[in-house]
Amino acid sequence: MATTPDFALFVMEQLSGAGPVSSRMMMGEYVVYLEEKVVALICDNKLFIKPTEAGRIFIEQFTSNPAVEAPPYPGAKPFFLIEEKLEDRDFLAKLLQASYKELPFPKPKKTKKG
Repeated sequence: MATTPDFALFVMEQLSGAGPVSSRMMMGEYVVYLEEKVVALICDNKLFIKPTEAGRIFIEQFTSNPAVEAPPYPGAKPFFLIEEKLEDRDFLAKLLQASYKELPFPKPKKTKKG
């Protein structure tokens, strides 16, 4: 099932406190960027945050529960699945900011010769 545009818009509004967030639709799902780094996916009307150690510590510290991990689509590596805190804009902003620091910058695109 593809993510609905209304759900994607809601999630992007919830994440807006983290800084300059943007999204790109790919095959009915959304890739979420904070500045230039991929930080999350929105798949099947669910939010998945790229896993980092800082993100795990933050989730466990502020929810008193272990971080829930699940693959956003079949064959994918597990991401942090955010369900209960989806309405908490402050939590989401701080989680993205903590995760952002550990995520790699995108690889430079190769230019075509000729």
